[in-house]
Amino acid sequence: MKQAPFRAMNASAQQAPHPNYLEARRLSGLSDDPRGTVTRLEAVPFRLVSGAELDEVQVAYQTYGTLNAARSNAVLVCHALTGDQHVANPHPITGKPGWWELMVGPGQVIDTERYFVICINVLGGCLGTTGPKETNPATGRPWGIDFPVITVADMVRLQAALLDQLGIPDLFCVIGGSMGGMQVLDWAARYPERVFSAIPIATTARHSAQNIAFHEVGRQAIMADPNWAGGAYYGGPGPKAGLSVARMAAHITYLSEAGLHAKFGRKLQDRDALAFGFDADFQIESYLRHQGSTFVERFDANSYLYITRAMDYFDLAADYGGLLANAFRDTRTRFCVVSFTSDWLYPTAESRAIVHALNAVAAQVSFVELETDKGHDSFLLDVPEFYDVLRGFVGAAAERRGI
Repeated sequence: MKQAPFRAMNASAQQAPHPNYLEARRLSGLSDDPRGTVTRLEAVPFRLVSGAELDEVQVAYQTYGTLNAARSNAVLVCHALTGDQHVANPHPITGKPGWWELMVGPGQVIDTERYFVICINVLGGCLGTTGPKETNPATGRPWGIDFPVITVADMVRLQAALLDQLGIPDLFCVIGGSMGGMQVLDWAARYPERVFSAIPIATTARHSAQNIAFHEVGRQAIMADPNWAGGAYYGGPGPKAGLSVARMAAHITYLSEAGLHAKFGRKLQDRDALAFGFDADFQIESYLRHQGSTFVERFDANSYLYITRAMDYFDLAADYGGLLANAFRDTRTRFCVVSFTSDWLYPTAESRAIVHALNAVAAQVSFVELETDKGHDSFLLDVPEFYDVLRGFVGAAAERRGI
């Protein structure tokens, strides 16, 4: 298979891989590049929904397991806004466990001893796939905000182009939560003949005004940071304060009031009495500051702008005559739609709308709303019933698929 040489990372992205990642790489045969495998897309120019074209595109991805002889056991895991391709191995920058090791790995729901798993850093991302921090071939400098605006559809079409290049004709399963769930829905609508089963989790078919509002707060926090420098901050300190605030605001939406109360309540942080100042008096304040400060270590501010904008533009029904059911007409894909009672970012009503659209076209769909106080992030956390439900669905689909 033809594959172009890897491109060097920008100076601002050159960080030594964490020792935990290096050890995992040695044991599992991961790519020598901490971004995973990085390849050039052969199908260029790549035309975006906006009409802009990318003459060069590189794609970073990670794989686990072995593709069987029939090429019928491929599972595409789609990551959320702040995720990346390192779904089931230590992160190369932070050394933390893969973001979905509860779901993907030997003996897990997505069993890497049975399935060939691929996770792709989305277009516009910041861990190897072409995005604002990568080099603009026309200038030799990072794209910055000269990078064209992207959509979820562009992300999915790039994934499909990569799978074509890898010789994977169709997928046993496409699975993801949040923005990953948006990609799942777009995959099922855009390439129904290539998706045997689809699992959209804690997601929506379109972004609401409230969703857009929270994202705009985050974007404005980044752009108000003087170190954003109009998006041309590469090589400088960068808008760390703005990105940290954006992360803090977004992280609140991933939790629930009940969960926050149970975990933090009004407990004080390392003190017995109020300090009567503006340091972190409360544990929840300290927690959010920690979330913000660690996020800036691994994520690019401009990527945050572009990816949140792509999510805001997502409206699947609008692409199919304004009727969501049209997106799934004549589909043979098997669906399992999952929501959580305490998810107020993408509440169960959003999942029910997806299920109603699938029912309208007599699609094969299972739906479950799970009781939990862990909020939107429940799909990433230890919610045993969630994994039990998906284990049953995936196992039954695999049996029908003959793998």
